[in-house]
Amino acid sequence: MRVLVTGASGLLGGAVARAVADAGHEVTTFQRRPSGVPGARDVLGSITNPRAVAAAVRDQDAVVHLAAKVSLTGDAADFEAVNVGGTRSLVEAMRASSVSRLVFVSSPSVAHSGASIVGDDALPASPGHARGDYARTKAAAERVALGTADADLRVVAVRPHLVWGPGDTQLVERIVDRARSGRLPLLDHGAALIDSTYVDNAASGIAAALDRVDDVSGGAYVISNGEPRTVADLMAGICAAAGVPAPRLRVPAVVARAAGSLVERVWAVRPGTDEPPMTRFLAEQLSTAHWFDQRRTQHDLRWTPAVSVDEGLRRLAAWYAAGQPAV
Repeated sequence: MRVLVTGASGLLGGAVARAVADAGHEVTTFQRRPSGVPGARDVLGSITNPRAVAAAVRDQDAVVHLAAKVSLTGDAADFEAVNVGGTRSLVEAMRASSVSRLVFVSSPSVAHSGASIVGDDALPASPGHARGDYARTKAAAERVALGTADADLRVVAVRPHLVWGPGDTQLVERIVDRARSGRLPLLDHGAALIDSTYVDNAASGIAAALDRVDDVSGGAYVISNGEPRTVADLMAGICAAAGVPAPRLRVPAVVARAAGSLVERVWAVRPGTDEPPMTRFLAEQLSTAHWFDQRRTQHDLRWTPAVSVDEGLRRLAAWYAAGQPAV
């Protein structure tokens, strides 16, 4: 197939574009800067520009949509324009060009209300209960995408959970930077059990969803390694791979949540140059269990993760030892 991958300049988007190309498809990428994906044709533009979106979609057979605004804070209107408006423009362009398959890359946060998740499947996306502007708008965008599924446009939503790997700036780099400076706390004792997804597994799962979209259209699937570990264990493994001290600072979760709420209010008035050190959503993520039942995902997508958490940590350590080469 001719497949358009949006957001391919990011860690996961680039990995997905490579996985789709490795499966034998002809890949075009669409984002604001070159993807760096070997063999892919780059089309540069913004997902918020309907004309650019229409031009990118033209002559494609399928789209894998990853382009999104991902942040703990920011202008609510920006999240709305990119995540919801961009998805709506994409679907409209696909309809106009008779593109028949869409894999919408979502997030488990679209169905997370702040309580522990213990072996759940993919629950319905809920913009009204999602925590924060990112999760809220991704939930709304997932509803837009799945709501268009019919005989002419097959749609599946895939929600990779806590994606990490060499070159990751969202999770790994922040853990390492804060651990190096002694600013990485464990909430309570870091005993909350969480699952995560090594980047190659997330990419192969999304590529599998593309192959299976005709049979699973209308569904939503959480993808993870299926190896829950405590927050303390996962952080210690990432820190060891990078050669920095594991976190020893312990903060009560209730204090972190209160501090996160305060930081959010301050950031709304005087935003910093980087992500805030704590938000209520982040405090909830670090102090509550969130792991998912993978049986339906693996059965329906005919997919299993190939890289274990331990192997992923070994690859991460090798990447740091080699001086952090380009991914």
